Amino acid sequence: MVTFVDQVQVHLQSGRGGNGCVSVRREKFKPLAGPDGGAGGNGGDVVILADPQVTTLLEYHRRPHRVAENGGYGAGGYRAGTTAEDLILPVPVGTVVKDADGETLIDLNEPGMSIVAAKGGIGGLGNNALASAKRVAPGFALLGTDGWSGSITLELKTIADVAFVGYPSAGKSSLIAAMSAAKPKIADYPFTTLHPNLGVVQAGDSRFTVADVPGLIEGASEGKGLGLDFLRHVERCSALLHVLDCATLEPGRDPLSDLEIIKGELGAYPVPEGQVPLLERPQLIALNKIDVPEARELAEFVRPELEAQGYRVFEISTVSREGLRELGFALAELVEEARATKLAETPEQPRIVLKPKAVNDGGFRIVKEGGSYGTIFRILGEKPERWVAQTDFQNDEAVGYLADRLQKLRIDDALIKAGAVAGDAVVIGPGSGVVFDWEPTVTSAAEVQMGVRGSDARLEPNERRTNKERRTDYHVLMDAKAEARAELERERESGMWSEES
Repeated sequence: MVTFVDQVQVHLQSGRGGNGCVSVRREKFKPLAGPDGGAGGNGGDVVILADPQVTTLLEYHRRPHRVAENGGYGAGGYRAGTTAEDLILPVPVGTVVKDADGETLIDLNEPGMSIVAAKGGIGGLGNNALASAKRVAPGFALLGTDGWSGSITLELKTIADVAFVGYPSAGKSSLIAAMSAAKPKIADYPFTTLHPNLGVVQAGDSRFTVADVPGLIEGASEGKGLGLDFLRHVERCSALLHVLDCATLEPGRDPLSDLEIIKGELGAYPVPEGQVPLLERPQLIALNKIDVPEARELAEFVRPELEAQGYRVFEISTVSREGLRELGFALAELVEEARATKLAETPEQPRIVLKPKAVNDGGFRIVKEGGSYGTIFRILGEKPERWVAQTDFQNDEAVGYLADRLQKLRIDDALIKAGAVAGDAVVIGPGSGVVFDWEPTVTSAAEVQMGVRGSDARLEPNERRTNKERRTDYHVLMDAKAEARAELERERESGMWSEES
Protein backbone atom coordinates (compact mmCIF):
# COMPACT_ATOMS: atom_id res chain seq x y z
CA MET A 1 0.00 0.00 0.00
CA VAL A 2 1.14 3.52 -0.73
CA THR A 3 1.09 6.00 2.11
CA PHE A 4 0.49 9.74 1.83
CA VAL A 5 0.52 12.13 4.78
CA ASP A 6 -1.76 15.04 5.64
CA GLN A 7 -1.58 16.66 9.06
CA VAL A 8 -3.91 19.06 10.82
CA GLN A 9 -3.94 20.33 14.40
CA VAL A 10 -7.38 20.37 16.01
CA HIS A 11 -8.33 22.08 19.26
CA LEU A 12 -10.87 20.10 21.26
CA GLN A 13 -13.01 21.11 24.23
CA SER A 14 -15.33 18.61 25.86
CA GLY A 15 -18.45 19.63 27.74
CA ARG A 16 -18.51 20.81 31.35
CA GLY A 17 -20.47 18.80 33.89
CA GLY A 18 -23.62 20.43 35.27
CA ASN A 19 -23.76 21.60 38.89
CA GLY A 20 -25.73 19.68 41.48
CA CYS A 21 -28.79 21.30 43.02
CA VAL A 22 -29.42 22.40 46.61
CA SER A 23 -33.10 21.88 47.37
CA VAL A 24 -35.24 20.82 50.33
CA ARG A 25 -38.56 19.08 49.90
CA ARG A 26 -41.45 20.78 51.66
CA GLU A 27 -44.59 18.93 52.63
CA LYS A 28 -47.68 19.75 54.60
CA PHE A 29 -46.95 19.77 58.31
CA LYS A 30 -43.26 19.18 57.48
CA PRO A 31 -41.48 22.40 56.53
CA LEU A 32 -38.21 20.51 55.96
CA ALA A 33 -39.09 17.00 54.81
CA GLY A 34 -35.66 16.23 53.37
CA PRO A 35 -33.20 17.25 50.64
CA ASP A 36 -34.29 16.55 47.06
CA GLY A 37 -31.65 18.32 44.94
CA GLY A 38 -30.73 16.32 41.82
CA ALA A 39 -27.29 15.72 40.34
CA GLY A 40 -25.91 17.56 37.33
CA GLY A 41 -25.45 15.80 34.00
CA ASN A 42 -22.08 14.81 32.60
CA GLY A 43 -20.54 16.90 29.83
CA GLY A 44 -20.22 15.46 26.35
CA ASP A 45 -17.08 13.59 25.25
CA VAL A 46 -15.28 14.32 22.00
CA VAL A 47 -14.90 11.01 20.14
CA ILE A 48 -12.82 10.49 17.01
CA LEU A 49 -14.25 7.74 14.81
CA ALA A 50 -12.74 6.01 11.76
CA ASP A 51 -15.45 6.33 9.11
CA PRO A 52 -14.97 4.67 5.69
CA GLN A 53 -17.32 7.26 4.16
CA VAL A 54 -14.85 10.06 4.97
CA THR A 55 -11.83 10.40 2.70
CA THR A 56 -10.05 13.63 3.69
CA LEU A 57 -9.22 15.88 6.65
CA LEU A 58 -10.28 18.96 4.71
CA GLU A 59 -13.18 19.69 7.08
CA TYR A 60 -10.74 19.98 10.01
CA HIS A 61 -8.50 22.34 8.08
CA ARG A 62 -11.54 24.57 7.65
CA ARG A 63 -12.90 24.20 11.21
CA PRO A 64 -10.06 23.29 13.59
CA HIS A 65 -11.98 24.15 16.80
CA ARG A 66 -14.55 21.61 18.02
CA VAL A 67 -16.59 21.97 21.23
CA ALA A 68 -18.94 19.43 22.86
CA GLU A 69 -22.08 20.38 24.76
CA ASN A 70 -22.24 20.96 28.53
CA GLY A 71 -24.24 18.82 30.91
CA GLY A 72 -27.50 20.14 32.35
CA TYR A 73 -27.87 21.44 35.90
CA GLY A 74 -29.67 19.40 38.54
CA ALA A 75 -33.02 20.58 39.88
CA GLY A 76 -35.28 20.06 42.85
CA GLY A 77 -37.61 17.11 43.09
CA TYR A 78 -34.75 14.65 42.50
CA ARG A 79 -34.47 15.79 38.87
CA ALA A 80 -31.05 15.11 37.44
CA GLY A 81 -29.53 17.32 34.75
CA THR A 82 -29.42 16.02 31.19
CA THR A 83 -26.27 14.23 30.11
CA ALA A 84 -24.83 15.92 27.03
CA GLU A 85 -24.46 13.94 23.82
CA ASP A 86 -20.98 13.03 22.69
CA LEU A 87 -19.46 14.97 19.81
CA ILE A 88 -18.49 12.43 17.13
CA LEU A 89 -15.72 13.55 14.76
CA PRO A 90 -15.50 11.20 11.74
CA VAL A 91 -12.08 10.82 10.14
CA PRO A 92 -10.79 8.67 7.27
CA VAL A 93 -9.62 5.15 7.97
CA GLY A 94 -5.85 5.29 8.40
CA THR A 95 -5.81 8.45 10.54
CA VAL A 96 -3.25 8.56 13.33
CA VAL A 97 -4.17 10.59 16.43
CA LYS A 98 -1.27 12.23 18.30
CA ASP A 99 -1.17 14.36 21.45
CA ALA A 100 0.36 17.83 21.75
CA ASP A 101 3.81 16.30 22.33
CA GLY A 102 3.67 14.23 19.16
CA GLU A 103 3.11 10.91 20.94
CA THR A 104 0.84 8.52 19.05
CA LEU A 105 -2.42 7.84 20.90
CA ILE A 106 -4.01 5.48 18.37
CA ASP A 107 -3.81 4.42 14.73
CA LEU A 108 -7.38 4.26 13.42
CA ASN A 109 -6.55 1.73 10.71
CA GLU A 110 -9.84 -0.20 10.84
CA PRO A 111 -13.38 1.06 10.11
CA GLY A 112 -15.34 1.69 13.30
CA MET A 113 -12.31 2.19 15.54
CA SER A 114 -12.67 5.16 17.87
CA ILE A 115 -10.99 6.99 20.73
CA VAL A 116 -12.31 9.40 23.34
CA ALA A 117 -9.92 12.26 22.64
CA ALA A 118 -11.47 14.68 25.16
CA LYS A 119 -13.31 13.35 28.20
CA GLY A 120 -16.32 15.35 29.31
CA GLY A 121 -16.62 16.86 32.78
CA ILE A 122 -18.37 15.03 35.63
CA GLY A 123 -21.73 16.30 36.83
CA GLY A 124 -21.87 17.45 40.44
CA LEU A 125 -23.93 15.64 43.08
CA GLY A 126 -27.05 17.29 44.47
CA ASN A 127 -27.61 17.64 48.20
CA ASN A 128 -29.90 14.59 48.14
CA ALA A 129 -26.93 12.36 47.34
CA LEU A 130 -24.81 14.05 50.02
CA ALA A 131 -27.28 13.52 52.85
CA SER A 132 -26.45 11.09 55.65
CA ALA A 133 -27.67 10.25 59.13
CA LYS A 134 -25.41 12.95 60.57
CA ARG A 135 -25.81 15.44 57.72
CA VAL A 136 -29.58 15.35 57.33
CA ALA A 137 -30.12 18.39 55.12
CA PRO A 138 -26.87 19.51 53.47
CA GLY A 139 -26.89 23.14 52.52
CA PHE A 140 -24.54 22.62 49.59
CA ALA A 141 -24.06 20.60 46.43
CA LEU A 142 -21.03 19.63 44.37
CA LEU A 143 -20.13 21.64 41.29
CA GLY A 144 -19.64 20.08 37.88
CA THR A 145 -16.05 19.76 36.70
CA ASP A 146 -14.57 21.22 33.53
CA GLY A 147 -14.02 18.96 30.54
CA TRP A 148 -10.69 18.40 28.84
CA SER A 149 -9.42 21.14 26.60
CA GLY A 150 -6.35 20.98 24.41
CA SER A 151 -4.91 20.28 20.98
CA ILE A 152 -4.33 17.04 19.14
CA THR A 153 -2.85 16.28 15.74
CA LEU A 154 -4.65 14.24 13.11
CA GLU A 155 -2.27 12.62 10.64
CA LEU A 156 -3.90 10.95 7.68
CA LYS A 157 -2.12 8.05 6.08
CA THR A 158 -4.10 7.59 2.89
CA ILE A 159 -3.65 4.03 1.71
CA ALA A 160 -3.46 2.72 -1.87
CA ASP A 161 -2.80 -0.84 -3.01
CA VAL A 162 -0.82 -0.30 -6.21
CA ALA A 163 1.78 2.34 -7.04
CA PHE A 164 2.23 3.51 -10.63
CA VAL A 165 5.89 4.41 -11.18
CA GLY A 166 7.69 5.73 -14.21
CA TYR A 167 9.36 8.70 -15.85
CA PRO A 168 7.65 12.10 -15.89
CA SER A 169 4.92 12.32 -18.55
CA ALA A 170 4.86 8.55 -18.99
CA GLY A 171 1.06 8.68 -18.66
CA LYS A 172 0.56 7.58 -15.05
CA SER A 173 -2.04 10.23 -14.20
CA SER A 174 -3.85 9.59 -17.49
CA LEU A 175 -3.91 5.88 -16.68
CA ILE A 176 -5.50 6.56 -13.27
CA ALA A 177 -8.09 8.81 -14.92
CA ALA A 178 -8.89 6.11 -17.49
CA MET A 179 -9.16 3.25 -14.95
CA SER A 180 -11.09 5.13 -12.24
CA ALA A 181 -13.24 8.17 -11.63
CA ALA A 182 -10.27 10.29 -10.55
CA LYS A 183 -9.68 13.57 -12.37
CA PRO A 184 -6.00 14.47 -11.92
CA LYS A 185 -4.34 17.46 -13.53
CA ILE A 186 -2.79 16.29 -16.80
CA ALA A 187 -0.42 18.13 -19.16
CA ASP A 188 2.29 17.25 -21.69
CA TYR A 189 5.25 18.56 -19.71
CA PRO A 190 7.37 16.89 -16.99
CA PHE A 191 6.40 17.11 -13.32
CA THR A 192 2.80 18.04 -13.98
CA THR A 193 1.93 15.97 -10.93
CA LEU A 194 3.31 17.53 -7.74
CA HIS A 195 1.19 15.44 -5.38
CA PRO A 196 0.16 11.80 -5.74
CA ASN A 197 -3.27 11.16 -7.27
CA LEU A 198 -5.57 8.45 -5.95
CA GLY A 199 -8.16 6.39 -7.81
CA VAL A 200 -10.46 3.46 -7.04
CA VAL A 201 -10.57 0.62 -9.58
CA GLN A 202 -13.28 -2.02 -9.83
CA ALA A 203 -12.24 -5.24 -11.58
CA GLY A 204 -14.93 -7.89 -11.33
CA ASP A 205 -15.62 -8.48 -7.63
CA SER A 206 -12.32 -6.92 -6.60
CA ARG A 207 -12.09 -3.28 -5.58
CA PHE A 208 -8.72 -1.65 -4.94
CA THR A 209 -7.02 1.74 -4.93
CA VAL A 210 -4.21 2.94 -7.16
CA ALA A 211 -1.90 5.95 -6.92
CA ASP A 212 0.53 7.53 -9.32
CA VAL A 213 3.89 8.32 -7.79
CA PRO A 214 5.04 11.62 -9.32
CA GLY A 215 7.75 11.29 -11.95
CA LEU A 216 11.01 9.68 -10.98
CA ILE A 217 14.31 10.60 -12.62
CA GLU A 218 17.84 9.29 -12.39
CA GLY A 219 19.32 10.19 -8.98
CA ALA A 220 15.96 10.43 -7.23
CA SER A 221 17.12 8.07 -4.45
CA GLU A 222 19.84 10.61 -3.66
CA GLY A 223 17.37 13.48 -3.51
CA LYS A 224 17.75 14.71 -7.08
CA GLY A 225 14.75 16.53 -8.52
CA LEU A 226 11.78 15.87 -6.28
CA GLY A 227 13.61 12.73 -5.15
CA LEU A 228 12.88 11.42 -1.71
CA ASP A 229 9.61 13.35 -1.45
CA PHE A 230 8.22 10.98 -4.10
CA LEU A 231 10.01 7.76 -3.28
CA ARG A 232 8.75 7.72 0.31
CA HIS A 233 5.24 7.20 -1.06
CA VAL A 234 6.00 3.64 -2.23
CA GLU A 235 7.30 2.32 1.09
CA ARG A 236 4.19 0.27 1.90
CA CYS A 237 2.86 -0.63 -1.58
CA SER A 238 1.58 -4.14 -2.25
CA ALA A 239 2.50 -4.08 -5.93
CA LEU A 240 4.22 -1.87 -8.50
CA LEU A 241 3.15 -1.06 -12.05
CA HIS A 242 5.93 0.26 -14.27
CA VAL A 243 4.34 2.64 -16.79
CA LEU A 244 6.75 2.92 -19.75
CA ASP A 245 6.35 5.60 -22.40
CA CYS A 246 6.67 4.06 -25.88
CA ALA A 247 6.07 7.37 -27.67
CA THR A 248 8.78 9.52 -26.10
CA LEU A 249 10.77 11.75 -28.45
CA GLU A 250 13.58 12.50 -26.00
CA PRO A 251 16.98 11.36 -27.29
CA GLY A 252 18.63 8.47 -25.47
CA ARG A 253 15.36 7.19 -23.99
CA ASP A 254 13.45 3.99 -24.67
CA PRO A 255 11.28 1.67 -22.54
CA LEU A 256 14.17 -0.67 -21.65
CA SER A 257 16.53 2.07 -20.48
CA ASP A 258 13.69 3.85 -18.61
CA LEU A 259 12.91 0.60 -16.77
CA GLU A 260 16.53 0.05 -15.75
CA ILE A 261 16.87 3.59 -14.39
CA ILE A 262 13.62 3.39 -12.43
CA LYS A 263 14.59 -0.03 -11.05
CA GLY A 264 17.94 1.39 -9.99
CA GLU A 265 16.29 4.20 -8.05
CA LEU A 266 13.77 1.86 -6.41
CA GLY A 267 16.52 -0.59 -5.45
CA ALA A 268 18.67 2.17 -3.94
CA TYR A 269 15.88 3.47 -1.75
CA PRO A 270 16.10 2.01 1.80
CA VAL A 271 12.73 0.85 3.10
CA PRO A 272 12.00 0.79 6.86
CA GLU A 273 13.12 -2.25 8.80
CA GLY A 274 10.78 -5.21 8.50
CA GLN A 275 9.42 -4.23 5.06
CA VAL A 276 10.09 -6.08 1.82
CA PRO A 277 12.53 -4.25 -0.50
CA LEU A 278 10.70 -2.48 -3.32
CA LEU A 279 12.12 -4.60 -6.13
CA GLU A 280 11.15 -7.83 -4.39
CA ARG A 281 7.47 -6.96 -4.53
CA PRO A 282 5.11 -8.05 -7.35
CA GLN A 283 5.62 -5.95 -10.47
CA LEU A 284 3.82 -5.57 -13.78
CA ILE A 285 4.75 -3.56 -16.86
CA ALA A 286 2.42 -1.37 -18.92
CA LEU A 287 3.70 -0.26 -22.33
CA ASN A 288 1.74 2.94 -22.78
CA LYS A 289 0.58 5.13 -25.69
CA ILE A 290 0.17 2.34 -28.28
CA ASP A 291 -2.51 4.46 -29.96
CA VAL A 292 0.50 6.07 -31.68
CA PRO A 293 1.60 3.76 -34.54
CA GLU A 294 5.33 4.14 -33.85
CA ALA A 295 4.72 3.46 -30.16
CA ARG A 296 2.81 0.25 -30.96
CA GLU A 297 5.70 -0.97 -33.08
CA LEU A 298 8.18 -0.21 -30.31
CA ALA A 299 5.99 -1.97 -27.73
CA GLU A 300 5.78 -5.10 -29.87
CA PHE A 301 9.55 -4.98 -30.30
CA VAL A 302 10.52 -4.73 -26.60
CA ARG A 303 7.77 -6.95 -25.20
CA PRO A 304 9.58 -10.30 -25.77
CA GLU A 305 12.70 -9.06 -24.00
CA LEU A 306 10.69 -7.83 -21.00
CA GLU A 307 8.80 -11.13 -20.78
CA ALA A 308 12.12 -12.95 -20.90
CA GLN A 309 13.08 -11.05 -17.74
CA GLY A 310 10.02 -12.58 -16.00
CA TYR A 311 7.57 -9.66 -16.24
CA ARG A 312 3.92 -9.78 -17.24
CA VAL A 313 3.59 -7.12 -19.93
CA PHE A 314 0.47 -5.27 -21.06
CA GLU A 315 0.20 -3.01 -24.09
CA ILE A 316 -2.22 -0.20 -23.26
CA SER A 317 -3.58 3.12 -24.42
CA THR A 318 -5.31 5.58 -22.13
CA VAL A 319 -6.77 7.32 -25.19
CA SER A 320 -8.38 4.30 -26.89
CA ARG A 321 -8.60 2.36 -23.57
CA GLU A 322 -7.06 -0.66 -25.26
CA GLY A 323 -5.70 -3.23 -22.81
CA LEU A 324 -7.03 -1.49 -19.70
CA ARG A 325 -9.53 -4.22 -18.81
CA GLU A 326 -6.88 -6.94 -18.88
CA LEU A 327 -4.49 -4.76 -16.89
CA GLY A 328 -7.17 -4.08 -14.25
CA PHE A 329 -7.86 -7.78 -13.66
CA ALA A 330 -4.12 -8.54 -13.46
CA LEU A 331 -3.64 -5.84 -10.84
CA ALA A 332 -6.68 -7.10 -8.90
CA GLU A 333 -5.13 -10.56 -8.82
CA LEU A 334 -1.91 -9.21 -7.26
CA VAL A 335 -3.85 -7.15 -4.72
CA GLU A 336 -6.01 -10.09 -3.63
CA GLU A 337 -2.93 -12.29 -3.21
CA ALA A 338 -1.24 -9.59 -1.11
CA ARG A 339 -4.35 -9.20 1.06
CA ALA A 340 -4.62 -12.93 1.64
CA THR A 341 -0.94 -13.11 2.59
CA LYS A 342 -1.27 -10.20 4.99
CA LEU A 343 -4.34 -11.76 6.59
CA ALA A 344 -2.52 -15.06 7.10
CA GLU A 345 0.51 -13.31 8.60
CA THR A 346 -1.48 -11.10 10.99
CA PRO A 347 -0.03 -11.85 14.43
CA GLU A 348 -2.24 -12.73 17.34
CA GLN A 349 -3.29 -9.60 19.18
CA PRO A 350 -1.58 -9.25 22.57
CA ARG A 351 -3.68 -9.76 25.63
CA ILE A 352 -4.77 -6.74 27.57
CA VAL A 353 -3.44 -6.96 31.11
CA LEU A 354 -5.25 -5.00 33.78
CA LYS A 355 -2.92 -4.11 36.61
CA PRO A 356 -4.65 -3.49 39.95
CA LYS A 357 -3.69 -0.41 41.90
CA ALA A 358 -1.04 -1.00 44.53
CA VAL A 359 -2.39 -1.29 48.07
CA ASN A 360 -0.08 1.52 49.24
CA ASP A 361 -1.14 3.87 46.45
CA GLY A 362 -2.91 6.72 48.19
CA GLY A 363 -4.15 8.26 44.97
CA PHE A 364 -2.03 11.40 45.33
CA ARG A 365 1.54 12.58 45.76
CA ILE A 366 3.12 15.55 47.47
CA VAL A 367 5.84 17.60 45.79
CA LYS A 368 7.92 19.98 47.88
CA GLU A 369 8.74 23.16 45.98
CA GLY A 370 10.86 26.13 46.93
CA GLY A 371 10.55 29.71 45.80
CA SER A 372 11.19 33.31 46.68
CA TYR A 373 8.15 33.24 48.95
CA GLY A 374 9.18 30.15 50.85
CA THR A 375 8.45 26.46 50.71
CA ILE A 376 5.26 25.21 49.05
CA PHE A 377 3.82 21.70 49.35
CA ARG A 378 1.92 20.76 46.19
CA ILE A 379 -0.68 17.97 46.28
CA LEU A 380 -1.18 16.25 42.91
CA GLY A 381 -3.68 13.50 42.25
CA GLU A 382 -6.89 12.79 40.35
CA LYS A 383 -9.12 12.65 43.42
CA PRO A 384 -8.01 15.73 45.37
CA GLU A 385 -7.87 17.82 42.20
CA ARG A 386 -11.38 16.75 41.19
CA TRP A 387 -12.72 17.32 44.71
CA VAL A 388 -11.34 20.86 44.76
CA ALA A 389 -12.95 21.56 41.37
CA GLN A 390 -16.30 20.36 42.76
CA THR A 391 -16.19 22.61 45.84
CA ASP A 392 -18.07 25.90 46.18
CA PHE A 393 -15.63 27.91 48.29
CA GLN A 394 -18.32 30.51 49.02
CA ASN A 395 -20.12 27.90 51.13
CA ASP A 396 -18.49 27.05 54.46
CA GLU A 397 -20.30 23.73 54.71
CA ALA A 398 -18.97 22.71 51.29
CA VAL A 399 -15.46 23.66 52.39
CA GLY A 400 -15.90 21.56 55.52
CA TYR A 401 -17.06 18.63 53.39
CA LEU A 402 -13.88 19.02 51.31
CA ALA A 403 -11.82 18.92 54.50
CA ASP A 404 -13.56 15.67 55.45
CA ARG A 405 -12.80 14.11 52.06
CA LEU A 406 -9.14 15.15 52.16
CA GLN A 407 -8.78 13.83 55.70
CA LYS A 408 -10.06 10.43 54.58
CA LEU A 409 -7.15 10.30 52.13
CA ARG A 410 -4.81 10.89 55.12
CA ILE A 411 -3.34 13.95 53.45
CA ASP A 412 -2.45 15.44 56.86
CA ASP A 413 -0.28 12.42 57.64
CA ALA A 414 1.42 12.68 54.26
CA LEU A 415 2.11 16.38 54.75
CA ILE A 416 3.68 15.71 58.15
CA LYS A 417 5.90 13.03 56.60
CA ALA A 418 6.88 15.51 53.88
CA GLY A 419 8.04 17.97 56.55
CA ALA A 420 5.15 20.41 56.54
CA VAL A 421 4.37 22.40 59.70
CA ALA A 422 1.35 24.46 60.68
CA GLY A 423 1.10 27.63 58.59
CA ASP A 424 2.95 26.25 55.52
CA ALA A 425 1.46 27.03 52.12
CA VAL A 426 -0.21 24.02 50.50
CA VAL A 427 -1.37 23.98 46.87
CA ILE A 428 -3.81 21.44 45.47
CA GLY A 429 -3.42 20.90 41.73
CA PRO A 430 -0.91 22.03 39.09
CA GLY A 431 -0.14 25.65 38.29
CA SER A 432 -1.67 28.24 40.57
CA GLY A 433 -4.14 25.63 41.91
CA VAL A 434 -5.96 26.26 45.19
CA VAL A 435 -3.67 27.69 47.87
CA PHE A 436 -4.32 27.56 51.61
CA ASP A 437 -2.36 27.78 54.85
CA TRP A 438 -2.22 24.32 56.34
CA GLU A 439 -3.64 23.98 59.83
CA PRO A 440 -3.60 20.34 60.91
CA THR A 441 -5.81 21.13 63.89
CA VAL A 442 -8.80 21.78 61.60
CA THR A 443 -9.79 18.14 61.12
CA SER A 444 -12.95 16.15 60.72
CA ALA A 445 -14.92 15.17 63.81
CA ALA A 446 -17.14 12.80 61.82
CA GLU A 447 -19.72 14.28 59.50
CA VAL A 448 -21.53 16.32 62.15
CA GLN A 449 -23.72 19.17 60.94
CA MET A 450 -23.58 22.01 63.45
CA GLY A 451 -25.00 25.50 63.17
CA VAL A 452 -27.15 26.81 60.33
CA ARG A 453 -27.26 25.15 56.93
CA GLY A 454 -24.43 26.24 54.67
CA SER A 455 -22.02 26.77 57.56
CA ASP A 456 -19.45 24.59 59.32
CA ALA A 457 -18.63 25.27 62.96
CA ARG A 458 -15.08 24.00 62.46
CA LEU A 459 -14.39 26.95 60.20
CA GLU A 460 -15.88 29.57 62.49
CA PRO A 461 -13.57 31.64 64.75
CA ASN A 462 -13.13 30.01 68.17
CA GLU A 463 -14.43 32.61 70.70
CA ARG A 464 -14.30 30.38 73.83
CA ARG A 465 -11.60 31.40 76.35
CA THR A 466 -8.94 28.94 77.34
CA ASN A 467 -8.14 28.13 81.02
CA LYS A 468 -5.00 30.23 80.78
CA GLU A 469 -6.99 33.20 79.50
CA ARG A 470 -9.50 32.76 82.35
CA ARG A 471 -6.73 32.73 84.97
CA THR A 472 -5.14 35.81 83.48
CA ASP A 473 -8.46 37.65 83.47
CA TYR A 474 -9.09 36.59 87.10
CA HIS A 475 -5.72 37.89 88.27
CA VAL A 476 -6.26 41.16 86.42
CA LEU A 477 -9.65 41.54 88.09
CA MET A 478 -8.25 40.79 91.59
CA ASP A 479 -5.40 43.23 91.06
CA ALA A 480 -7.86 45.90 89.97
CA LYS A 481 -10.00 45.35 93.10
CA ALA A 482 -6.94 45.50 95.38
CA GLU A 483 -5.82 48.72 93.73
CA ALA A 484 -9.29 50.21 94.18
CA ARG A 485 -9.30 49.37 97.91
CA ALA A 486 -5.80 50.88 98.35
CA GLU A 487 -6.94 54.05 96.57
CA LEU A 488 -9.92 54.39 98.90
CA GLU A 489 -7.66 53.94 101.95
CA ARG A 490 -5.29 56.68 100.74
CA GLU A 491 -8.17 59.06 100.21
CA ARG A 492 -9.51 58.36 103.74
CA GLU A 493 -6.11 58.93 105.33
CA SER A 494 -5.75 62.25 103.54
CA GLY A 495 -9.03 63.47 105.07
CA MET A 496 -10.95 63.53 101.82
CA TRP A 497 -13.67 61.52 103.57
CA SER A 498 -14.28 59.81 106.91
CA GLU A 499 -16.17 56.80 107.99
CA GLU A 500 -18.65 59.03 109.92
CA SER A 501 -19.47 60.97 106.73
